[in-house]
Amino acid sequence: MPTQYPRSGDPARSLALLWRTQEPVSRRSKPDLSVDRIVAVASEMADADGLAALSMRKVAERLGVGTMSLYTYVPGKGELVDLMLDAAYADLYEGGERPGHWRDRLGAVAHANWRLFLRHPWMLQTPRSRLLGPHLIAKYEYELSAVDGLGLTDAEMDSTVSLVNSYAEGAASQAVAAGETERSSGMTDGQWWRTHGPLLATFVRDGDYPLASRVGSAVGGAHQAVYSPEHEFTFGLERVLDGVQALVDSRTPQDAPRDRS
Repeated sequence: MPTQYPRSGDPARSLALLWRTQEPVSRRSKPDLSVDRIVAVASEMADADGLAALSMRKVAERLGVGTMSLYTYVPGKGELVDLMLDAAYADLYEGGERPGHWRDRLGAVAHANWRLFLRHPWMLQTPRSRLLGPHLIAKYEYELSAVDGLGLTDAEMDSTVSLVNSYAEGAASQAVAAGETERSSGMTDGQWWRTHGPLLATFVRDGDYPLASRVGSAVGGAHQAVYSPEHEFTFGLERVLDGVQALVDSRTPQDAPRDRS
């Protein structure tokens, strides 16, 4: 699991900025400097180097302004991270035709969240914000509509969306960790095992773990690696959707079609 960086933003200040009830203006700053510009640059920096490397001073340097000018727009790193999180959800579901069947809609939600975390792995380094910004609320509204009208209670609709989002986040976290291991070692999973796997044979005798050996060999042959993030995500998602299917079917009259949109 990626290192967690707790936020320290003031809720009142963050909410005012999230909903743009006030847009500070500094006469000493560049004409094109704004909260949106600051958030965009900070997000680019976090995408490249993670939240640990992000600071108000570094963001100011990238923007070519003094650190104090930056504080005129955003009071601190905690509030900045709040803004970055909400901004990341802005274009999550824009473009493309929405699937007609609920299972496809819910699958699309999972894939969108999976891709979001892979694009912005720093989002895995901070707890999800309790602060409801406009883009987060719009995201929630859209995702709830994927399961609306299926006979689920409102609480079940919320839990279903939460289940799918949590699954996507967990799968993305594993994929990001695998990528970090590959970058730090300078080897792909397959390269590492080809180089170091023979060492294991000096400690384990043939036949000691026949089931693990058989299954491990099958996985390696299928994916050319011990672990395939894409396969694991897709396989697990189908099982999650199977569970939701069972819940939906339990709310469907026996004489009604089971393939409900």
